[in-house]
Amino acid sequence: MEAVAKLNNVPTSPRKMRLVAGLVRGKSVTKALGLLKFEANSGAAKIEKLLLSALANWQQKNEDARIEDANLYIKEIFVDEGKMLKRLRPAPQGRGHRIRKRSNHVTVIVDSMTDEQIEQQSKKSKKANK
Repeated sequence: MEAVAKLNNVPTSPRKMRLVAGLVRGKSVTKALGLLKFEANSGAAKIEKLLLSALANWQQKNEDARIEDANLYIKEIFVDEGKMLKRLRPAPQGRGHRIRKRSNHVTVIVDSMTDEQIEQQSKKSKKANK
């Protein structure tokens, strides 16, 4: 059973946020939280908070299940463009240059792994270790 969490109008450019989202895409939730905790990028703290919200949403849907036993992973994470604030900056000879202050929307979908997916991940990690 999957759970969704969304974060709208984050005042960071989508390009910067996509770099952080790419780090955690497809990883288990515990591994992703560990990566985000020590990531220097400013968007990491926001995605970490969003991931914790997705965990709470999953827990709300599955009250009888435990998070530790569920083998949760990030099924999808994507960053879309949000509103763009347009401002003018003074430029030489009486002109004005446009400044675009970008924002974004982040969506995280968390799901539990099946036994087949766990086996495939263990095979991949064994191959990577060789």
